[in-house]
Amino acid sequence: MASAAPAVPQDPIAAINTTPLIDVMLVLLIMFVITIPAATNSVDIDLPGKSTPPPLAADSVKNKVVLTGQGQVLWNGVAVTGPQLAALLHQTMRMPIEPELQFEPEADASYDQALRVVDTIKASGVTRFGFVGNERHRQFGK
Repeated sequence: MASAAPAVPQDPIAAINTTPLIDVMLVLLIMFVITIPAATNSVDIDLPGKSTPPPLAADSVKNKVVLTGQGQVLWNGVAVTGPQLAALLHQTMRMPIEPELQFEPEADASYDQALRVVDTIKASGVTRFGFVGNERHRQFGK
């Protein structure tokens, strides 16, 4: 007769199989890491080695505004924007003696742009104002 083998219990295992759960969690983690956008925000910092242009200033005797054919407005040879021009004009008005302001549009300058510059000058209250360089255009059409 054969010896009897020990009986193996046939009861079900009550523990949860966590291997598929861990696999799903790892896949989700990898998907989230891949889909996170790269950080593109930046903060501009002026480093000590960079040179900044000197601030624009008004001359106490005479200032010249030139309007180029490309539409640039130059204040004493330095390109300025409309708000910068208005600020410089107000700076001249705060001086004890108002300096002379010369306006010189180039021959191929836009009439519309020249009109806007003259309106800015008029709005600032400048009284010592004149056009220069008109003698070059005395012979119109020749």
